Amino acid sequence: MSTRRALLTLPFAMLAAGCAAAPEAATPAAAAGRGSGSAAAPAVPDTLRFSGTTLDGTKFDAAQLAGRPAVLWFWAPWCATCASEAQSVADFHDEYAGRLTFLGIAGLGTAKAMRQFVADLDVGKVTHLNDPSGTIWSKFGIAQQSTYVLLDAAGKIVTRGYLDDLQLTAALKKLAG
Repeated sequence: MSTRRALLTLPFAMLAAGCAAAPEAATPAAAAGRGSGSAAAPAVPDTLRFSGTTLDGTKFDAAQLAGRPAVLWFWAPWCATCASEAQSVADFHDEYAGRLTFLGIAGLGTAKAMRQFVADLDVGKVTHLNDPSGTIWSKFGIAQQSTYVLLDAAGKIVTRGYLDDLQLTAALKKLAG
C-alpha cells in the first residue's frame, strides 16, 4: 500500500519541485553534491553527533555520515594489531566504496605518529580523525584498540568490538546488504 501511495504522490512532488524559487544548483548542499533538493536530509542520530579534526587539520562533522552505513575503526599508531589490520581496512574501503563509509579514529598517540602510521601503511584513502583527548573513543565506550564500531544507515550500532579479518569480512558483507 505504501508503494502505491508513493507512486500517486510522485507527480505532485515533481510539480512542487519544479515550482521552487531557486534552481537546485544554487543551493550549497546541491552544489557540493550532497543534496538533491527534493528530499530532506536524513535525521542525524545521536551516534553521529560528534565532530573532530582530520589528521591533515580539516574539521569533520560526523553528521555527514547520516543515512549511510559506516565503519568506525579505533586505532593507535603504536599498535601492532592495528598495523596488521591497516591493509585490510584499505582494501575494504576500496571494495565497498559507495556502499559503506570508513572512518578511522586515532588515539593514544601524537598527531605526527598518526600521520606517519597512515603514510607508512597506505591507508590514506580512509578519512582519519585525531582524537587526542579520547572524546570520541569515550562516546562509543572504546577502552582499547583495535576496535570496530559498525553503524547501520539509521546510525544504530550493529557491531562493536575487536574483529579479525574473517569476522570483519562477514560483518561488512552483512552491513553493505
